[in-house]
Amino acid sequence: MSTDINGPGDEEFTPPVNISLSLGESGDMWVARDKDTGVTSQGQTREAALENLDEAVAGYHGAGESPSDEVLREMGIDPEQNTSRSLDESDVFQ
Repeated sequence: MSTDINGPGDEEFTPPVNISLSLGESGDMWVARDKDTGVTSQGQTREAALENLDEAVAGYHGAGESPSDEVLREMGIDPEQNTSRSLDESDVFQ
């Protein structure tokens, strides 16, 4: 999902998006939110927040790859405990 405006001759159509962009409460990070999906991201600049949001929304829609067990271990996550569940079933998002 891109925030760029397509010019003449562009082959891919980028649908309009409904985004909010604001300075976070601490005043040092920008917060970008896709109102259609509820996905939120942040960045030190407005541009970084929007780029991070593009990547997060793409992941929400299935883009990207699952991390390897090695990458999970490097992040301190037990691969055996890394399971997908709905947000309603998650202990983390309560």
